[in-house]
Amino acid sequence: MYKRVLLKMSGEALKGSQPAGIDSKTVNEIAEQIKQVRELGIEVGIVVGGGNFWRGKTASEIGMDRSQADYMGMLATVMNSIAVQDALESHGVPTRVLSALNIQEVAEPYIRRRALRHFEKGRVCIFAGGTGSPYFSTDTAGVLRATEIMADVVLFAKNGTEGVYDSDPRKNPNAKLYKHLSFAEVLAKNLQVMDSTATALCKDNDLKVIVFNMNKEGNIVRAAKGEEIGTLVDNNE
Repeated sequence: MYKRVLLKMSGEALKGSQPAGIDSKTVNEIAEQIKQVRELGIEVGIVVGGGNFWRGKTASEIGMDRSQADYMGMLATVMNSIAVQDALESHGVPTRVLSALNIQEVAEPYIRRRALRHFEKGRVCIFAGGTGSPYFSTDTAGVLRATEIMADVVLFAKNGTEGVYDSDPRKNPNAKLYKHLSFAEVLAKNLQVMDSTATALCKDNDLKVIVFNMNKEGNIVRAAKGEEIGTLVDNNE
């Protein structure tokens, strides 16, 4: 069982069965699992994407300035972070949102030592606003924050995907699920676990990653407990 984990969720995971936005039932189910993880004595940091509202890279592909589009995506992560905070606190879990963008009315500014102090006080920390800079995904933001807070593992919670496959399981029914991969293999095979910047950052800092399906009840708890689930990615060949 890990001491401190960083849970990286996609924004799409919060929309449930809706085409976009936030589904309150889904968010509350996630909050209940995070509460169970905290009750095990595991410290939890969270990074959530903004794809249920906005995707900066997609907007840039249709002609929008990439930096502007990415900043809009960062604002989307702030909205999602506030929603997750509200759900957690409704379940009695003390939570703080720390944002890389300065929005003091709704979130504390991200300061590493402040985050570590929140963990000491038993709070869940939600890291919003990505890295605070354009051209970096929330995958990279999650790995960066995990490295800074000295997390034991990054839990990549996927929306309906069991782990990492050798091909797209939605298109190929015979796609093979990997149980273990090295970061070198991920980069060499160009597997879409996370973007290449995040993968390289994990590799350089020897940070373990578990990729799993968050839609199955209890999977977040199982991953945080270190049970064999999804795909483990580390530096071991």
